[in-house]
Parts: sequence; structure tokens; C-alpha cells
Amino acid sequence: MWKEIIFGLLGGLGLFLYGMQLMSDGLEKAAGDRMRKILGALTSSTVKGVLVGTVVTAVIQSSSATTVMLVSFVNAGLMTLKQAVGVIMGANIGTTITAQLIAFDLAAYALPAVGLGFLLFFFAKKEAWKNTGEIILGFGILFLGMTVLTGAVKPLRTSPVFVHWMTSFAAQPLLGVAVGAVITMIIQSSSASTGILLAVASQGLISLDAALYVLFGCNIGTCITAMLASIGTNITAKRTALAHVLFNLFGAVIFMLLFPWFKQLVLFTTHTLMRTTELTRTVANAHTLFNVTNTLIWIPLAGALVAMATKIFPGKEEEEAEGPKYLDRRMLGTPSVALDLALKEIVRTSRIAREMIEKSQLVFLEGEDLGKEIDKLEDQVDELQREITIYLSMILSQNVLAEHHSTLLAGLMHVIGDIERIGDHAENISKYGQERKAKGVDFSDAAKAELEDYFQRILTIFAQSVQALADTDRELADEVWREEEEIDALQESLRRNHLDRLCEGHCEPLAGIIFVEVVNNLERIADHATNIAEVVVEKSSVLNNLLLEVAAEN
Repeated sequence: MWKEIIFGLLGGLGLFLYGMQLMSDGLEKAAGDRMRKILGALTSSTVKGVLVGTVVTAVIQSSSATTVMLVSFVNAGLMTLKQAVGVIMGANIGTTITAQLIAFDLAAYALPAVGLGFLLFFFAKKEAWKNTGEIILGFGILFLGMTVLTGAVKPLRTSPVFVHWMTSFAAQPLLGVAVGAVITMIIQSSSASTGILLAVASQGLISLDAALYVLFGCNIGTCITAMLASIGTNITAKRTALAHVLFNLFGAVIFMLLFPWFKQLVLFTTHTLMRTTELTRTVANAHTLFNVTNTLIWIPLAGALVAMATKIFPGKEEEEAEGPKYLDRRMLGTPSVALDLALKEIVRTSRIAREMIEKSQLVFLEGEDLGKEIDKLEDQVDELQREITIYLSMILSQNVLAEHHSTLLAGLMHVIGDIERIGDHAENISKYGQERKAKGVDFSDAAKAELEDYFQRILTIFAQSVQALADTDRELADEVWREEEEIDALQESLRRNHLDRLCEGHCEPLAGIIFVEVVNNLERIADHATNIAEVVVEKSSVLNNLLLEVAAEN
């Protein structure tokens, strides 16, 4: 008997987790970009953070994924600790949706869902239908896993040892909390551990009191994912993971102290309002009420939660490292987020390249001694280009990407190469400036004025192309194309003007050679900026086609 029970539990749990992963992947592909943008648009309002955390977690069906995302965003400086605290509270509410779904008797729909989901996922050609199929397939496998789990624990009703053990949780609350926490830590999914609890409850193997104590432990144990994700992160990200622990730990303590009143609230909600006495529904409601009530308690105390996390993890934030800031390998399995982080790293790299152009202008026109600083910045750009390229390659190797993600990834590969070459051209200009200073080559006031204007035009078009990429701004990208044509025309004008000055004896031959080479390097920077704008055009075209497909289906 025990062999069948153990195999049933392991197999059922495996199906449950796999089904939940499929649902999560399908939902993330269908709504991941929008969820990421919602997360990125947070304000300092805790209430808004709670709402966003609830929605995002309910959609992607994983509080662990949300909290790992939060740790990553805070580590990258994209979100403050206070913002993250609100989202953490909401994530705990959102994850209870899974338990509510499980509490419905949907086992009869498991196999039809598996069949329908399989057909859509493997045979549909449109991406939206494939994502829908993956969601339905995951849904079916999840409930199939629940059916196996329920069947596996059914024989335990005749086991006096197991029944006594379950009964002991009511008399020893801390034991129940510990068991719930340990099981959740091991499988790293509060939804799965709650699913096991619901399977046990469905067979009448546990009392409501004992189930509530185990449920408190499940909420504590789910924090392990965020704690593991915070390893190797900065101090603010560690505080974020700690805030998650404190939120659930204090919540468990509060509800254990107020246990009789909480139990009455659960019974009133289920028995009186919903008119059902099913233990599975009662436990599912308790899971939701715990997290909703705990959030309502902590919303006005969010500042205190931040202060406690800061007190426990004291110290100042580390200075920004020269290497990658946004690239986070924990996000590789979530392409929409990983690509967004790569884009942010590319924008950061472009700022370094822009600084190189500005410094090269000072070296060339003002004779300032900035050559070593430019060389150091060039090393940073080269390193970031390598790291970003590796990161993008890892995204590609670990995921089957949607069309718009594939287009963006390919475009980003080209963009970071363009930015690295822009850095090379800036370094070339710096070297020409050093040569000019060393050989005492001078330019006329007219030549200097023309070059200064040309530098500013190049800096402007580069900044516009990067901004267009960051915002997927098609109009700004088109503006870059128009300005590039003007820059090409201006390049020819500069050459003719300098040739005239050379013929008239206003400048020496070496000055003419250096002038032309600098103008050529600046014009190539404009070419690379135009390449970046071209990626924006391709990206926006794919997104527009995707939106048209969705509109046609609706």
C-alpha cells in the first residue's frame, strides 16, 4: 500500500507542478509583455503595488515568479524597496486563485482539457491559439495531477498512524506550521503544497484547525524562493526577499494569536455566505482570507516593514559596478522580462558610448587630455557588448520564442554591435585629437565651428535612435532616418568647404587629412544610429501585425 501511495503522491505532484508550469508559460507568453509593463509602471503607492501584484500573479499563476521578478528588478535598480513591498502583498493574494480553482470539482474536465489543449498547442499555426492551447493543456494536467493526489491519499483513511499524525496538528499548532513550511520549501510552490493539503482535506483526513495551521506554514515556506533568488544580489534586493519573509511570518503569528476569530471568519464566509460545508472550499477560502486580511493589516504599516528589513540588513548600497547592471540570469526563463533587461543594459551601454563621443569632442576641439578616460570607457563598452551578446544567446537557447520576441532579440544583437562600433569611432576621433595636439595642427575658426555643429548633430541622432528603441517609437525612428540624410548631405558640404580652405591656403594638408577622417568617423556613427532606428521599424511592424491578428481573432 505504501509504495502505491508514495508513487501516487510523487506522480500526482509531478503532474500538478508540470501542469501549473505549462499554464504559467502559456499565460506569460500571452500576457507577459503587458504584465512586465504594468510592473515597470509602478509608483510609490503601496495600494497600487498591491493591485498590480495581485493581477500579475493571478495572470501568470505563480507568486514565486512574481517575487523572483521583483528581486531582479530591485537588484537592477528598476524598483524601490517600498514599491516591491506592495507588490509582494498583492502576489500573496494573487497566488490564492490556484487554490480557489482547485476547490471546484473540475476533475471531470481534466482529460477533455488535455485533449483540447494538445490539439491547439501542437497543431494550431497562430501564436495566440498555441498559447491558448498551452494554457488549456496545463489546466488539464494540473487537475489530472490533483485527481492522482486525491486517489493516492485515499487509502490513508484506514491508517491509524497517519490519522493520528494529522489530528496532532490541531493540538500542536507549531508542528502543523512547521510541516506546512518545510513541505513548501522543499517543492518551492505554495500552490502545490496547498494542493496537497486540499487533497488530504477532500478525504476528511485533517480537521479545519489542523489545516489552518498547515496553511500558515505554507505561506511562510513560499518565501524560500525569494530568499534563494536574493543570493548574490545587492543589499536592497536582499531586503526585498526579507520583507516577503517578515510579511508572511508576522501574518502567521498574528492569525495564530487571533485564531478563534479567524476561524469564525472563515466559517462565516464559507458556511453562511457561500452555503457550503465542504472542507476543501473552506480551506481554499481560508487561504484567500489569510492573505487578503494580512495585506489589509500591513498596507498602512508598509513603511514599518521597509524599516524592519533595513534594520535587519543595515548598510549602504554598493557603488555601481562597471560590469552589467541589469542582466539577470534568473529571468532567462521569462523571455519578455529577460529581453527588457537586455534592452535596458543596451540603453545603459549607449550612454557610455555617448560619453565617449562627448569626451572625444573635447579631446579633438579643445585639446583636453582625456585619452585614458576614453580608453577605459571603451573597455567598458567592449565588456558590456560581450556580456549582452552572451545573455541574448542564452535567452535564445533556453526558450522557444514568440515571433515578436525573436525579432526583438535579433535586432538587439545588431544594436549592441552598432553601439560597440560607435565606441570604436569615438576612440578613433580621440586618437586624431591626440595626434593633432602632438603635431601642433590647428584649424580655422570656420572649420572648428563646422565640426562643433557636426558633433552636436551626431550626438542628437544617436540619442534619438536609442530613445526610439527604448520606447518603440516609430515616429522618432523615422525622424532619425530623415536626419541621417541631412547628415550625409552635410558631410559632403564639410568636405567641399575644407577643400576650398585648403586650396586658399587657410589650412595645412595634414589638417585637411585629419579633418576628413574625423568627419568620416562621425558620419559612420550616424550610420550606426540609423541601423538602430531600422531595428525599431522592424520591431514595431511585427508588433502591429501581432495586434492586427489579435483584433481579427476577436
